Amino acid sequence: MRIPEAGPPLQGFDDFIRATMRDWKVPGLAMAIVKNGEVIFSRGFGLRDVVHDLKMTPQTRFAIGSCTKAFTTMVMGMLADEGKLEWDAPVRKYLPTFRMYDAFATERMTPRDLVTHRSGLPSHDFVWYRSSRTRQELFDRLQYLEPSKDFRGAFQYQNLMYMAAGYLVGQIAGQSWEDVVQQRLFDRLGMTSSNFSVDLSQQGDDYALPYQEEKGKVKEIPFYAETQAIAPAGAIVSTVTDMSRWLLLHLNRGKHGDAQLISEGQLAQMHTPQIVAPELARHKEISHTNYALGWVVASYRGHTLVEHSGGIDGFSALTTLLPQHRIGLVVLSNMSITPVPRIVIFNACDRLLGLDELPWNDRLREEIAALETAEKKLKEESESDRVPDTHPSHPLNAYTGNFENPGYGLLSVESADEQLKGTFNSTTFPLKHHHYDIFRLDSKWLNLSTRMSFSTNLKGDIESLAVQLEPEVKAIVFQRVPG
Repeated sequence: MRIPEAGPPLQGFDDFIRATMRDWKVPGLAMAIVKNGEVIFSRGFGLRDVVHDLKMTPQTRFAIGSCTKAFTTMVMGMLADEGKLEWDAPVRKYLPTFRMYDAFATERMTPRDLVTHRSGLPSHDFVWYRSSRTRQELFDRLQYLEPSKDFRGAFQYQNLMYMAAGYLVGQIAGQSWEDVVQQRLFDRLGMTSSNFSVDLSQQGDDYALPYQEEKGKVKEIPFYAETQAIAPAGAIVSTVTDMSRWLLLHLNRGKHGDAQLISEGQLAQMHTPQIVAPELARHKEISHTNYALGWVVASYRGHTLVEHSGGIDGFSALTTLLPQHRIGLVVLSNMSITPVPRIVIFNACDRLLGLDELPWNDRLREEIAALETAEKKLKEESESDRVPDTHPSHPLNAYTGNFENPGYGLLSVESADEQLKGTFNSTTFPLKHHHYDIFRLDSKWLNLSTRMSFSTNLKGDIESLAVQLEPEVKAIVFQRVPG
């Protein structure tokens, strides 16, 4: 399919994208725009592989991260159309073994609650991140995770609930979530380059390598491959060519060609606010920010905006709809935690809506600089209370062993070269003495900097350790495993 050359209002947009990428050191990205049922823009920019100087194309595959969530809610809507799922029935109607920490949430949690981030749980992302646990194992551990808010009391972004929603889909459909999405969406939409595995994607010849910035330099990093269990929250790999078909399905009110894949009513629910999410609105031009079913819904400069971002190691993505104008946009990039997809999409929105172009690049740079300053200050404050000239109360080998938490799993501590090191979710990190029986845990791969405190029993033996893996609840306690 031939894509027309960009003309007004996208004249000069290519140059804007390239300049923005240079400013943020993004190796490459791909972008597509659809309008009035047609693809009007589809380009690759920069490099998918820096070392080998391989160019981006609209067919380059990227991990799309949490843009996956809308695929999960879409197949849930399809099951609802068929009478197999009720959005507001208790989850236990379908999954009798479903159990949360809170008994009321256990009984009253619905499929709608699972996908609107109102379960009461904070992220608890270290339960799944870099973990080898199966979806079933993660599902069984939900009952041990402490909530930080009342059930339905507040918006708290939560990947594990989407894992549970995908597990629910699989149980209702009698096949895996992956098979449901493949057969009902990828196959029917012709998304032939999309899959659920960065490993599988590397078997082809057009895929983006993952990168991140470290100390001012762009560095290739390993693919995040441990996605199977958490897949319904963020494992899809796709291209902007395939994602254009996904955008058109939404803008065409659930219709693809002559086939109505999902009813207009169900699709409308996906785009209808379910819970207020005020923390997602950081600029005066973005207001009335809510979470719907797998999408964020807001007003952008007076125009309805439906979007979802995605991020996983080495990749950042953003999928956006302007439904009043039948416009859809997607940007996929191969750089961790970059604002470039948002800058590029907001600039495109300004152009397509005939608005003055706002300086989103400058604004987001100022915002990120402020966040970095705040993080640096917090780290300095954390060090300021260190009591000097203290020592551990036991020889280092007394702190070693396996420690377990029923929700978070196993954390192992070893001693080598007069220093402790820990291993959690297949990631090893040094433990540096802070003061007394408290050690610092710093891991770039877990993106974690916190403290670990060891405690003794009445005999004086090291019996447990506590570590702040989830900042919204008290420290997670791991008990020593006998033997």
